[in-house]
Amino acid sequence: MAERPIAPTAPELVLETDVGSTVMNPGQDYLVGRDPLSDIVFDDDRVSWHHAVLHCDRDRWTLRDAQSTNGTFADGRRIEEWDVRPGTVIRFGNPSDGPRAVPVGPSESTGHAGRDEREEHGEHDEHAEHAEHAEHGPATVSHPELTHTYRAPSSVRPLPVRTVRIGRGEDNDLVVDDLTVSRHHAELRHHTDGSYEIADLGSHNGTYLNGTPVTRATIGPGDLVGIGHVTYCLVDHELQEYVDTGEVSLDVQDLTVTVTVDGGEKVILDHVSFPVGEKCLLGVVGPSGSGKSTLLGALTGQRPADHGTVLYDGRDLYHDYAELCRRIGLVPQDDILHPQLTVRAALSYAAELRFPGDTAPAERRARVDEVIRELSLEKRAGQSVHSLSGGQRKRVSVALELLTKPSLLFLDEPTSGLDPGMDRSVMHMLRGLADDGRTVIVVTHSVLSLDVCDRLLVLAPGGRVAYYGRPADALAFFGFEQWPEAFEAFDRDQDRDWAGEYGGSPFHRHYVTDAAPQPPLPSAAPAVPVPGLHPRSWGAQLRTLVRRYTAVLAADRTFLAVMIALPFVMGAMARALAGGRLTQNTAVNTLLILCVGAVLTGAANAVRELVKERAVYRRERAVGLPRTAYLMSKVVVLGTVTVVQAVVLTQVALLGVDLNAPGGRGVLLPPLAEITVAVALLAFSAMMLGLLISAVVRKEEVTMPLLVLLAIVQVVFCGALLPLHGVLGLEEVSWLVPARWALGAMAGTLGLARIAPGTATSDPLFRHSTGIWLLDLGMLLVLSIAYGVVVALLLRRQEPAVMRRRAAR
Repeated sequence: MAERPIAPTAPELVLETDVGSTVMNPGQDYLVGRDPLSDIVFDDDRVSWHHAVLHCDRDRWTLRDAQSTNGTFADGRRIEEWDVRPGTVIRFGNPSDGPRAVPVGPSESTGHAGRDEREEHGEHDEHAEHAEHAEHGPATVSHPELTHTYRAPSSVRPLPVRTVRIGRGEDNDLVVDDLTVSRHHAELRHHTDGSYEIADLGSHNGTYLNGTPVTRATIGPGDLVGIGHVTYCLVDHELQEYVDTGEVSLDVQDLTVTVTVDGGEKVILDHVSFPVGEKCLLGVVGPSGSGKSTLLGALTGQRPADHGTVLYDGRDLYHDYAELCRRIGLVPQDDILHPQLTVRAALSYAAELRFPGDTAPAERRARVDEVIRELSLEKRAGQSVHSLSGGQRKRVSVALELLTKPSLLFLDEPTSGLDPGMDRSVMHMLRGLADDGRTVIVVTHSVLSLDVCDRLLVLAPGGRVAYYGRPADALAFFGFEQWPEAFEAFDRDQDRDWAGEYGGSPFHRHYVTDAAPQPPLPSAAPAVPVPGLHPRSWGAQLRTLVRRYTAVLAADRTFLAVMIALPFVMGAMARALAGGRLTQNTAVNTLLILCVGAVLTGAANAVRELVKERAVYRRERAVGLPRTAYLMSKVVVLGTVTVVQAVVLTQVALLGVDLNAPGGRGVLLPPLAEITVAVALLAFSAMMLGLLISAVVRKEEVTMPLLVLLAIVQVVFCGALLPLHGVLGLEEVSWLVPARWALGAMAGTLGLARIAPGTATSDPLFRHSTGIWLLDLGMLLVLSIAYGVVVALLLRRQEPAVMRRRAAR
């Protein structure tokens, strides 16, 4: 048998480029492009994301253009596929001045090979590093083990020997061009003993030391001071500054999440690891139950994983969540907008809430206009959000997040419910956002536009990684031609080890093992995250929320019409029953109608208001909105409206009616005034009870049946129809019913037992007595406060898990 000839093998090739040298081995392809995960990366807008491929075909190297926009050139000529020859000048994106590469033989690059060999053996050439630093500027962090980051500082200056003020204003010693930074934000103070201290100056978004919010703290070498998108670090008598421009990486390491089901533990996210490069658009797909939403919660820190961590540019996201969460944008599946507002108004109110109080209105308007232009919303800026198409509303939701210039942008099902054209439009918008300098991660069920993504993550049932790599290779890896076939296989072959197959594949080695950075791993049990500081200008936040909520209600014409008509209708009914004078036959029923009218007026105003804004609240709470300010804005606006309605209701019902009070006088005030106060307090208490219902329910549709039930309970337990005094059980329950105390106050004003003697009207709470009347009104106030406290506790359930976990400590 003849011996088979050995196929010649191409030698290794060294490619000298503007960004360094690359030694290329025949065993793999080398990608050239703007994608940070490419083997040869050119940060030049003329270079396509995936521009060209260097491939070894047995005994020769070839360069193939990957259908780039601006072309690939060899010796000035545009090429599609070309045999690589040493010494030829290759240009990418432009034949004359595009990024340059020159192939050379191994012998011509001994310096590079020698350096690689030294690095393989753990050696380090300090002279070479200093020479490179002098020629090209800072290229690496001098002490990554101290700074916890693996990128070059934006600037390095000697440590000051005096107090240095940091802020947005031009009069600061260190000026930070960031609208999330207060005009005078913090001071770096130098003490006579040589130590340094960071002091917050009452900033809006806080000052952070190693990811934890501080008011005043001593700092030492390696400590990280975070102010807005800037981080400062003391290293070797220098102050290093790191500006987060948006081009950040994300390294996901071994994320695992378990839940308790039927007394046992179930893994819903199973050891998920993958790297995400700078300016990368990552799509996450998988069948229902594969853990996509769980992964999103773990990546954003909203619901940290039980095991593993997420490294934000080398920093532990969970540990430094308080600081880093402000650099993360999250667009949930539900709209985080008030549909009644115009696009510009919605963005303007969001800017007021997220930017410091010392930000000039002109600065806020300029940023809003900038975001509107960036997302091509100029023609829609004056439209109400509810009048926009689904894709346009999603653009506005993204615009809301872009106000603070997040470096990481996460989107949960942004194309859900959209037609294929809108689906494509939204995905191309995300492609543009990534190209502009952000890392974008989108969880989606749609597979129509995965080709615009740089990387694709496919999760199999059980929350395991079935594939991570280029979207174009995914179906071939699974062995299918269409995505529906792949998803059917996931459901059909649930015992198949999808993750094991991927873990043993070259794709895993190329896109995960070789591509992932190798910083020191953090602790397996990450520290409990610390929530961000509440903005210090609580009053300003409340005023903004009140103005926004007033604008929302004023724009809802249906709601306005009901609010205006309801007290007149209920008041007219009571007036028709009362006639000209309250008598034994009319007094009880008139007061009962006033109670029912006040309850319906107050509760109907509030019963939908929290549940319909749940997505808005969750997102705003995650970026620092105080829970109490949000709740108080509802109480102030709805309370004002409710009290006005109660006054109208009472005046329409009783003005000009002889109330037949004892001696024509009330307990402390004129009878009509006392009844008006009681009805107003009852309506306010019912409004707080409506907020309580709204905080409990999960769906807005459930609120109307509960509103009817609430009105029935008030009628039954108010004491007008059934005697409650002395009835064990019923009397105690009635103490929690606002109408019981309101009817008692009104009955005491009129001396109801005198007008309509009977078993029910002999209730001690109905006596014409100063102490009893004040007790009735006092209990209405107590119940209102109690309902408010319960609502605040229930709102806490809607907060990100990371905040609830911290509060429980």
